Amino acid sequence: MSRASKLTFAGTSLVTAGIVWFVHWSQEQEKASMHKGVERDMEKQRIQLERKAEFEMQKKLEEEYLKLQRVSPSTDGPPGEGQAKLSPGS
Repeated sequence: MSRASKLTFAGTSLVTAGIVWFVHWSQEQEKASMHKGVERDMEKQRIQLERKAEFEMQKKLEEEYLKLQRVSPSTDGPPGEGQAKLSPGS
């Protein structure tokens, strides 16, 4: 083989190896970023489930407290709406 053909072969071999390495590295980076996204989504789902469970527990506690305490809905509006305000000396 001539010197020019050896250099051409060596150059194309190096370029091909570089391309293969870069594609492999790029795929690993993409895989890592997708894994982080999956972990982030799983964490969000876990937090959402915790909040839902907390809400359900609070709802059950409210129902139990309402059974224990009789709370009638207020028919009075907030002060100042059609009601006379009492002064401290009255």
